[in-house]
Amino acid sequence: MSIGGTISEAREQRGLSVADLSRRTRIREAIIVAIERDDFSACNGDFYARGHLRALARELGLEGDDLVREYDALTGGPRPGVGAMYPIDKGIKLRERRTPNWTLAMAVALAIVAVFGVGRIMGSAIKAPEKQSVKVNSAPAAVKAAPPAAAPAAPAKATHVTVKITATSEAWIQVRDAKKKRVFMGVIPSGDSRSFRIKDKARLTFGNAGSVQLNVNGRDLGAPGRAGETVTRTYGVDVPVPR
Repeated sequence: MSIGGTISEAREQRGLSVADLSRRTRIREAIIVAIERDDFSACNGDFYARGHLRALARELGLEGDDLVREYDALTGGPRPGVGAMYPIDKGIKLRERRTPNWTLAMAVALAIVAVFGVGRIMGSAIKAPEKQSVKVNSAPAAVKAAPPAAAPAAPAKATHVTVKITATSEAWIQVRDAKKKRVFMGVIPSGDSRSFRIKDKARLTFGNAGSVQLNVNGRDLGAPGRAGETVTRTYGVDVPVPR
C-alpha cells in the first residue's frame, strides 16, 4: 500500500474526518488530502513533508520512521552532506619555512650604527645659527566666534517590518511580503521561534492563532487570535498594530 493509502486507511479506521485530523495535527486539510493522494508538492519541500508524515503517524498510531523511509525511497532519499561532496581526507602541503639569515641582519644593523655615528660627529662641528629675536605683540588676539551648531539630522524613516514569532505549541504559519510573495511556510515546533525582516508590509497567516506569541517592531503583541482559529494579519513599518 502507498504512503497516502496507509494514512487514509488508518484515519478511516479511527473514524476521523480530514477536518478532525487537521485540527489535531494543525496541518491544513488541503495538505492532508494531497498526501493521501501521494502528492507531496503542497508540503513545500522534503523537510516539511517528513515533518507532516511524522505528525500524522503520531496521531494515527503509525510508525513515523517507516513512513519517512518509504518517502525517502520514493523521492530518492536525502541529499548528501558537505562531507560527501567535498572530501577532506587529503593532506595539505605547507610551504617549508626558511630560517632567517642572522648574518645579513647583523651586517645591516652595524652599517646603520656607523652611519648614525658619523652624522653626530659632523653635526657637532657645524656652528648653530643665531636665534633671531621675535617681537611679541602684547595686544590680545581677537577671539573668533564659534560657528553655530548644526541642527540635528532628522531620523531616517523605517522601511522594514521586523517580526518575531514564538510557538507556545506546535504551530503552522505562512509569511508573505507586501507583494504577496511567500517568504516562509511551515510548522514551528513548540518552544521554537522564527524572525523575519520584510520591506513595507508583512502578511502573516496562522493555522492555530492561539499557539503563537508575536513581537512586531520590538513590541510584544501577544497571540493574534484564539486557539484553533485560522487568522491572517498584516503589519506595517510604522504601526505595530494589526490592520
